[in-house]
Amino acid sequence: MADFVLVAGARLGAWAWDDVVPRLRAAGHGAHPLTLSGLADKRGLPAGQRTHVQDIVDEVERHDLRDVVLVGHSYSGIPVGQAAQRIGDRLAHVVFVDASVPAEGEAFVSAWPDGGARMRTLIAENGGFWPVAPAAHFDGHGLTDEQIARIVAASTPHPGATLTEPAVLPRPLDELPATYILCRLAGAEPSGEVAELLAGGHWRLVEMDTGHWPMFSQPRELARIFLEAAAD
Repeated sequence: MADFVLVAGARLGAWAWDDVVPRLRAAGHGAHPLTLSGLADKRGLPAGQRTHVQDIVDEVERHDLRDVVLVGHSYSGIPVGQAAQRIGDRLAHVVFVDASVPAEGEAFVSAWPDGGARMRTLIAENGGFWPVAPAAHFDGHGLTDEQIARIVAASTPHPGATLTEPAVLPRPLDELPATYILCRLAGAEPSGEVAELLAGGHWRLVEMDTGHWPMFSQPRELARIFLEAAAD
């Protein structure tokens, strides 16, 4: 039996996995959807990048989880990738769901074309937060109107410091046993950073014919990929 720790992307919380968790538990596995500090039901808690890494490590240690499959979606690939290196032999696998990946000394915004300058300005203009995205942001990602409305209604502004603080990686990321899920409606090819990690031999690529939020658009298919990763 594996224990899945599921971490959704920016502005989201544990609720984002509501359609995936029952499928993992029905297959006999543990499923632990996690809300990071400063978001959803933890809104108001101060949070930086290291806080989010510690949130994930604490979840694993608090429940004494073993055979852990860490799942990071979108932004959360960055703290998940760092936490994976800190939980030692508890780790079985990492799944990056159309995710950013951490790089030593680099922040989430570093990969943006302007190096994150526009994002930093936006955060400063919004009291230190990345504002909730409008409904139009989710168009073209295989979501129904009802699913988009659900996401927008439940999202919360994202703590800006988690996006601008640098990652800390004591070891090369490509040493992790990992699956990268590419959602083709969000981009036909992996980023250069991900392509390099896939070439290392420890990562495998799985493609989904859906958009950036597959936990809503294709939860059954996403859960199946998670289960396959746990069986590796």
